[in-house]
Amino acid sequence: MKDEDTWQVAGRTFRSRLLVGTGKYRSLEETGRAIAASGAEIVTVAVRRSNIGQDKDAPNLLDVVPPERYTILPNTAGCHNAEEAVRTCRLARELLDGHALVKLEVIGDPRTLFPDMVETLKAAETLVKEGFEVMVYTTDDPVAAQRLEALGCAAIMPLAAPIGSGLGIRNPFNIALIRAQARVPVLVDAGVGTASDAAVAMELGCDGVLMNSAIANARDPVLMASAMRKAIEAGREAYRAGRMPRKLEAEASSPPVGLLA
Repeated sequence: MKDEDTWQVAGRTFRSRLLVGTGKYRSLEETGRAIAASGAEIVTVAVRRSNIGQDKDAPNLLDVVPPERYTILPNTAGCHNAEEAVRTCRLARELLDGHALVKLEVIGDPRTLFPDMVETLKAAETLVKEGFEVMVYTTDDPVAAQRLEALGCAAIMPLAAPIGSGLGIRNPFNIALIRAQARVPVLVDAGVGTASDAAVAMELGCDGVLMNSAIANARDPVLMASAMRKAIEAGREAYRAGRMPRKLEAEASSPPVGLLA
């Protein structure tokens, strides 16, 4: 029987460890094709920037990302304080028939798009009390991650680098610390630029990676989505296999005995 490597969040089981966003594509049609190529099962949607039913006369994103095929993860992108974020999650729950799984992000700095951790903690506490399953965008601070988990967040999502920067994981040590101490899923969120960045996140032991810009801003988004899918799978397999130890000295691949004359 094939070993099925799955992961769980908020009581749901998933096979794909690649989560994708829906912004920045050239068209809804391209959005749908790229997401299909990614193999993602969870798709995040910015409630304040996307139409998922608020405007009955405008194209609906859910027409190309149908909820019967994907788990929709409404997010609070564009929110700058706890009150806005909580209100946005309540709206998403209403639009999606009681949907409780949300991605919380509260932006504190418009230049770096780093999260405001004071407001994030405040919003997380309120949302958890109201029955939301909160996957939370955070800095790569292990202490902040512990506090968010203690509040009851369903998943911790530290940034690799600023949103949309494509810089890759700037502080792998902190990401590894967060993963080592967490009892809930840890997913890298923001800063991935190419397939190797996604593989590194998985090799660190992360449960998954969420990305948008790296796919949507590629020259060929559909092809990049396929590449990211493979990178996530390869990085996860490498983590499970266990890498060889790093050494300061070389060691021949073949044993130095029994050499032919």
